[in-house]
Amino acid sequence: MKIRKRFYFSGRVQGVGFRYQATRLARSCGLTGYVRNLWDGRVEMEIQGEESVVWDMVGALHRQPYIRIENMEAEDREVKTDERGFSMSY
Repeated sequence: MKIRKRFYFSGRVQGVGFRYQATRLARSCGLTGYVRNLWDGRVEMEIQGEESVVWDMVGALHRQPYIRIENMEAEDREVKTDERGFSMSY
């Protein structure tokens, strides 16, 4: 089943390649959405795809070197049927 989630990650998530790794993983898994840094030190990621693949990708982010996720919030979002690709904002 296809889902869309918005995540907020906090901890050591900026300046450690989080957005690059998220983009690399999402694209390699065929997921769509975006990732961006927030002004308050968190990272926001909205991601869409098969539910098991989304959660596998989030698990892979937790295992990346240099990244230390201390807190993660998740919310359900409406699936976007016309979305193509995964982007990284600066």
